[in-house]
Amino acid sequence: MADPSSYRPKPGQIPDSPGVYKFRDEYRRVIYVGKAKNLRQRLANYFQDLAGLHPRTRTMVTTAASVEWTVVSTEVEALQLEYSWIKEYDPRFNVKYRDDKSYPYLAVTLNEEFPRVQVMRGAKRKGVRYFGPYGHAWAIRETVDLMLRVFPVRTCSAGVFKNAARSGRPCLLGYIGKCSAPCVGRVTPQEHRDLAEDFCDFMAGRTGTYIRRLEKDMTRAAEDMEYERAARLRDDAEALRRAMEKSAVVLADATDADLIAVAEDELEAAVQIFHVRGGRVRGQRGWVTDKVEAVDTAGLVEHALQQLYGEETGDSVPKEVLVPALPDVPEAVSQWLADRRGSHVSLRIPQRGDKKDLMGTVQRNAQQALALHKTKRASDLTTRSRALEEIAEALGLGSAPLRVECFDISHLQGDDVVASMVVFEDGLARKSEYRRFQIKGFEGQDDVRSMHEVIGRRFKRYLQEKERTGEWEEIRSPGVTGPVPAPDTAPAAEPSHFRDGSPQDEPRGDGSPQDEPREHGPREDESREDDGRPKRFAYPPQLVVVDGGQPQVAAAKRALDELGIDDIAVCGLAKRLEEVWLPDEDDPVVLPRSSEGLYLLQRIRDEAHRFAITYQRAKRAKRVRSSPLDDIAGLGETRKQALIKHFGSVRKLRQATIDEICEVPGIGRRTAESVAVALAGAAPPAPAVNTATGEIIDEDDGGSTS
Repeated sequence: MADPSSYRPKPGQIPDSPGVYKFRDEYRRVIYVGKAKNLRQRLANYFQDLAGLHPRTRTMVTTAASVEWTVVSTEVEALQLEYSWIKEYDPRFNVKYRDDKSYPYLAVTLNEEFPRVQVMRGAKRKGVRYFGPYGHAWAIRETVDLMLRVFPVRTCSAGVFKNAARSGRPCLLGYIGKCSAPCVGRVTPQEHRDLAEDFCDFMAGRTGTYIRRLEKDMTRAAEDMEYERAARLRDDAEALRRAMEKSAVVLADATDADLIAVAEDELEAAVQIFHVRGGRVRGQRGWVTDKVEAVDTAGLVEHALQQLYGEETGDSVPKEVLVPALPDVPEAVSQWLADRRGSHVSLRIPQRGDKKDLMGTVQRNAQQALALHKTKRASDLTTRSRALEEIAEALGLGSAPLRVECFDISHLQGDDVVASMVVFEDGLARKSEYRRFQIKGFEGQDDVRSMHEVIGRRFKRYLQEKERTGEWEEIRSPGVTGPVPAPDTAPAAEPSHFRDGSPQDEPRGDGSPQDEPREHGPREDESREDDGRPKRFAYPPQLVVVDGGQPQVAAAKRALDELGIDDIAVCGLAKRLEEVWLPDEDDPVVLPRSSEGLYLLQRIRDEAHRFAITYQRAKRAKRVRSSPLDDIAGLGETRKQALIKHFGSVRKLRQATIDEICEVPGIGRRTAESVAVALAGAAPPAPAVNTATGEIIDEDDGGSTS
């Protein structure tokens, strides 16, 4: 690891003009390329105190061994040179988008004597006109099949074309009228090229001219009583309309634009692009990238624009590019795009109307692409195994942690403090074994104390289960000379904390929850099956992960030490910098940015956070909807609703006599007495006030139940 001060340029050496800079490692390999409007100011940011740098930037400058720069005259030149160097050197610390698939294009080889229509993938070739990209190759073939009725362009390979020319007999498409058969001289090379150019014009969005011409010819043929020709022209026009319908109209006619959206998290980003030509979506593509450098949405957009248009010229660059965030220097990027197109290009954020609505659709596609990428990554057995091995190596564990439990605390300004426990086995979530806790030992906001309480309660259950099943071991704590007794200070069996109105099942893709394991699981104190076998809740994990840094880790370790448990590893994952903290360590463990172990720890932590905040919101919602009737034993939801419906409000019910309460269907005298006593002892709520007018809102009018 190099010290950045060892290669820091001397003051005054760096010019204050625009330019591009390269960081090289000790082997002279380029590891990062960047551009700057002012090289002196930008490079100074890399040589400040390491503690003030973003972790990814800190890793880059400590990996580098030298820095060099090239001065240019304009920011546009800097943008172009940066793109060229990134393509040339492929630096490891630059964002590099990778296609999540190889997208097919509809290509017309105008560089040949007899242009050919075909499906192409990979790098674009000079002299070939491209349309797309398309999601599937079969979509291209369906479109081409419809259009060959009107534009019978050659689609055969070079070998088939030569064999037909040698034999003087065209292929099947030539016989059925879907090829003009230039191989046997039915049309001249120029006539065939005109057909290919008309095909390109139609695909580029200039559709109205051809359909109107076909309809005009059809009408003239019908007037001349050439009914067979008129019918054929009618079918040709219908074929073109069907080809147009395959790409829905989303914007005004003649609109040429590319819409770019970004979905990102701390580690990865997904980019989706919709290509709109002639007001219709003509193609779609997407990329996924690791965020190996400290980059925001604007930076991701700029990298996407370089990737998308770096090799394009002319009409391949649209008149309008819509993005979710403008690059840091939008004028330079706009000018760079205009230079590549040869005319003005509008780079902007859509604010309203159809374009903003379509941008929302592109954004949803980007989010779905990122989620799908993560799902594929998590479901791969080899990847999961490598992740667990990396975690074991980083934390110094003897073996891979096959069972990992993660804990998180959630509250709203100190109210409704709850905790979650999620379980991952072999790198996969076990939702049937999730647990949720209410914090009972104290009131108020104290995440460290809450974490200590939850860890203690969870592992007290574990020790009690070991004693109950005869698996008790002599667990010794520091300073303890005899066997540690079963903890007798554990709270009595507590209520469920799982049935607060939240759904009990995770829905399946078809809307049916029956086959999905219950996410919330059994009660916290239910640790055995009916046949006496211990449930998984009674098993210890190899690793406990807490959401937080040093204080939370220390609290979890202290709870385990107090119980005499010393064979379970503990770590914490701090969300801000994605650092892994270990007990009694002053410095965190920084896993490599590309580490599958870091990705798995982040996914476990995020799942614990989701589970905790869902429970906390459900508790808060229930508390807001609470009523004095909730505490009356034997009074169910149906009879509560009957009372409120009969009297109109809790206040009127409080004023009613026992005999009047007995008039409600289903309410007996004993229940009526319980209701009267409970409401008499409950303080009436403060009156509601209309904050706009200052008047008191009568409860009778609002039908309140509290």
